[in-house]
Amino acid sequence: MSDPKDQAQPETPADEGAAQDAAAEGTPWDAPADGADAGEVTDAATGPEARIAELEAEVADLKDRLLRAVADAENTRKRAERDKQDAGKYAMTSFARDILSVGDNMRRAIDTLSDEDRQGVPEPVRNLIEGVEMTEREFLSVMERHGVKPINPHGEKFDPNLHQAMFEVPDPSKPSGTVMEVVATGYIIGDRLLRPAMVGVSKGGPAAAAAPAADAASASEANGEAGGTEGGTGDSSGGGASDGGKPNPGATIDTKA
Repeated sequence: MSDPKDQAQPETPADEGAAQDAAAEGTPWDAPADGADAGEVTDAATGPEARIAELEAEVADLKDRLLRAVADAENTRKRAERDKQDAGKYAMTSFARDILSVGDNMRRAIDTLSDEDRQGVPEPVRNLIEGVEMTEREFLSVMERHGVKPINPHGEKFDPNLHQAMFEVPDPSKPSGTVMEVVATGYIIGDRLLRPAMVGVSKGGPAAAAAPAADAASASEANGEAGGTEGGTGDSSGGGASDGGKPNPGATIDTKA
């Protein structure tokens, strides 16, 4: 006799009704839901290849940002280093500019006496001038050790970036724009202009030498015109007048008669 528990359980009316409804709608009883189908389609659209491409684009963007950040940091470092060097090089710019007048006054004192005049001055005065010269040499040496160098452009071509024209010197023997005289020495500090050299420049030059030749040509042309006038004029000495009795402006009238 078999155990009642081993016997198969009969289907309930509820299960039979659900199976019939599923068969009527044409849907399998164990078919997945619509949401599961949509998830599988989405996973297929964003498969491994698409994910890899997305990650590669993200890596490229991060790499570009990193390179830009490194370049900015390097530029900032170089700028700070350059500012530090400039600060050390041009720290005494204001002081050097203010002390230039001291060197100018020493040079004026030295130029007061020429070499010939020094021979006739007393010994103490000559020693004083030599002492001023030694002081000027030491002054220029100290300035040069700190990057300040003089500009003495005598005989050079005028450079508006380094020179300041104070006056012009007419000299046809020199090309126009040549520095003929240095009124005050200029100075540079490093690669910057501290003070321009105050100079006098030549005026005229070789082009001015052609002026006398032009004047001679004009004079020759005038003489030729005068000769033609004399050749075409009759003798007016007989009556002291010409051209129908009119007085000749060039004739001399004797008022004693």
